[in-house]
Amino acid sequence: MTSRRQPAGNAVLQDDVTEAIAGAFFEELADNGYGRLSVDAVARRAGVGKAAIYRRWNSKDRMAVELISAVAIAAIDLPDTGSLRGDVREYLANARAALQHPLVAKIVPDLLAEANRAGDLAEALLSAVRDPRRAKAAELLHRAIARGELPDDTDIDLCLDFLAGPLYWRLTAIHTPLPAGYLDRLTDKTVAAFLA
Repeated sequence: MTSRRQPAGNAVLQDDVTEAIAGAFFEELADNGYGRLSVDAVARRAGVGKAAIYRRWNSKDRMAVELISAVAIAAIDLPDTGSLRGDVREYLANARAALQHPLVAKIVPDLLAEANRAGDLAEALLSAVRDPRRAKAAELLHRAIARGELPDDTDIDLCLDFLAGPLYWRLTAIHTPLPAGYLDRLTDKTVAAFLA
């Protein structure tokens, strides 16, 4: 009986350590940027030894890709509201909430800059974050096609650019606040672009 309890307890402890490392990683990334982030600093902030990190990830890059992709993919919520406009509006509201999170607002611009300098990191993030996020967002468009709201020959890739681009640009590139009613207006323009 004791041997059964021990692994469960270890699993809980392992999960706690992993969560502490993840939290420390994102705080360190927001405070210092990817270029200055070190495994030592993450370990210190998490209150663990470096070995605890290296047991989970074999490098800083691997840790970054796995932790960032897990959060980025989980952050996509695609409720089915029953209509294309409703789905687009919810998608944009969820994206706004994610992009305006204080840590995300610091991390995303830094990662974009770092990805331009480090090709290997960029490729890893693109395959681990961009591709799954686009595939998940495409579900919204496939539902609209299935409901007859969009034609069967809808250009999914172009629609995904319209869906994500304007809000992402405004919040992460030019850092411009959203005025009242902005998401409703953007939703209407986005749906109109899909149908054009």
